[in-house]
Amino acid sequence: MRVGSFVLGAQFPGQGQGEALHRAVRSAEVAEEAGLDAVWLAEHHFVPYGTCPSAVTLAALLLGRTRRIRVGTAVSVLPTVHPVTLGEQAALLHVTSGGRFSLGVGRGGPWVDLEVFGAGLEAYEKGFPESLDLLVRWLREPAVGASGERFRFREVPVVPRPSESLTEGAGPEVVVACTSPASVRMAAERGLPMLLGMHAGDEEKAEMVALWRQHARAAGHPAAQIHGAAHVSAGVCQIADRRVDAAETLLKAMPGWLRQGLGAHVTVDGRTRRMRDPHAYTELLCGLHPVGSPRLCADRIAATGERTGISRFALLVEGSGDLAATEENVRRLGSEVLPQLR
Repeated sequence: MRVGSFVLGAQFPGQGQGEALHRAVRSAEVAEEAGLDAVWLAEHHFVPYGTCPSAVTLAALLLGRTRRIRVGTAVSVLPTVHPVTLGEQAALLHVTSGGRFSLGVGRGGPWVDLEVFGAGLEAYEKGFPESLDLLVRWLREPAVGASGERFRFREVPVVPRPSESLTEGAGPEVVVACTSPASVRMAAERGLPMLLGMHAGDEEKAEMVALWRQHARAAGHPAAQIHGAAHVSAGVCQIADRRVDAAETLLKAMPGWLRQGLGAHVTVDGRTRRMRDPHAYTELLCGLHPVGSPRLCADRIAATGERTGISRFALLVEGSGDLAATEENVRRLGSEVLPQLR
């Protein structure tokens, strides 16, 4: 069981962007001090839901400030970046950090980001598999060329090669954010572990893991790889002596952030997107995830692992919106919850 924090750099009402990013960096530093296994960094553009526009850049900063903890992106939005550019950055971080970097990628949404970065809606709707395959090839092969619909170029050498790192792994792991049966199948056919969102409960995640295994078997992946796949479950964690106090902390702070952050998303083609009710969504998250006493939180994490077969967790720890409270939350996760899981 490996437990990490999930960091968005969330900008709560009344806060500045610098304050949100400072809390993100500080919470990651405290995560290493507290004994957590990983820090997973989200990426968003043009919205206060998350103020980090480049998860791979923030990962570089945190890898330089830490010595032990694994740092991953959750996720780098692949349709808005050239996969070779992202592959070069991932290889660089893998080599220079001694193998402590994980690359999580996802489709993102049909947001105005696609217009700003010149990718277009087709990159979101149809282009993700081609981008993913090119990215994985870049991280695994000594030289790469492309002749696809979106990317065409002559063969060029991969520099730096991830395999040149003085580590046991051939390169950084690639994790794929999955929210649909189609994305589960795409990840499974390539043998890539999944990142499953915090909106999904244990039953839904268990079904997605079972579907992943089914498609992975059909694709011919060995049984050891299938059952050893280290999927990641995203969630929320808030610790207090009583569950009612932990839930109250989140219910006071998170709805305002969600309303402001999710409401700022603009679609690239003007399509209407229905926003979740912020208060009801916060209540849902409190019911699905480790929110409560240390004992309850440990039991909740263990139960999710047992029900789903998922061995890694990325837990949102900044739901209070307050720096001091976030630091305390991370420290309690490390000192009072993790020992019960190990």
